[in-house]
Amino acid sequence: MTAAPTSGFSAFALEPFPELQPGDDLAGTITGVLSRTGTELHDGDIVVVASKAVSVAEKRYVDLADVTPGPEALALSARTGKPAEIVQLILDSSTEHFLATEKGPIIARHTLGYQLTSAGIDRAGTEGAWLLPADPDASARSLRDALNTYSGATVAVVIADSDGRADRRGATVISIGAAGVAPLRVTEHGGQRQEETFTDLIAAAAGIILGQRGRGAPVAVLRGISYDSSDEGVAAMLHHQTPCWDGAGMTGSKESFPQVTALGQTFRFNV
Repeated sequence: MTAAPTSGFSAFALEPFPELQPGDDLAGTITGVLSRTGTELHDGDIVVVASKAVSVAEKRYVDLADVTPGPEALALSARTGKPAEIVQLILDSSTEHFLATEKGPIIARHTLGYQLTSAGIDRAGTEGAWLLPADPDASARSLRDALNTYSGATVAVVIADSDGRADRRGATVISIGAAGVAPLRVTEHGGQRQEETFTDLIAAAAGIILGQRGRGAPVAVLRGISYDSSDEGVAAMLHHQTPCWDGAGMTGSKESFPQVTALGQTFRFNV
């Protein structure tokens, strides 16, 4: 083990937190809440931020009126009951997909390399949707730098996203971006070595606070966790790293990706 063992930690939400509007300064909003509530960040704190808050600040909104579903989206919509425009966004944002059951949910490999329910697409009422941040690790680094400057403390940032599992009902919380904390924790004992997806463990712990719909608490602080500092980011631990998605298309070609079959489902790579 590189970092000291963690025997306990505390977690709390930053609240009340104002409703974010597209283009808002997320770092400024967080520091404003810290100031108004008299909350101080400490060295070693991990600030966990819901991905939707980052998407709103980065204007990742899509008007569904501007989305034209293709034949595949229409077929998947009829099968799953999900709006065809949302399905089209899932297809546009992913390189492969399959259905967890006959009627869904749709499990998709996002162009950034994450395997997520609905490719991380988040509904915005009946007329829109939020895409994931374009580069979650870069977003985490920018936010971490701003919080360090404001607070004078050295903190880490993890961007968390709620996600379903193909093998069970319900949602959990995983990390999609990180700065200041190594994404993997390596432990060794008795000659055995284990890698743990550490930023996922952090995101899941914060998810107990962040995952309560309607509460309006998109930021949590975890204190007392031992970790190694690193800016590798979540991308460093992904099995499948693909060219970044720039909001309009992939940078690079998908021609080298084959069509594969697994779990009885055909994975289609969108070209």
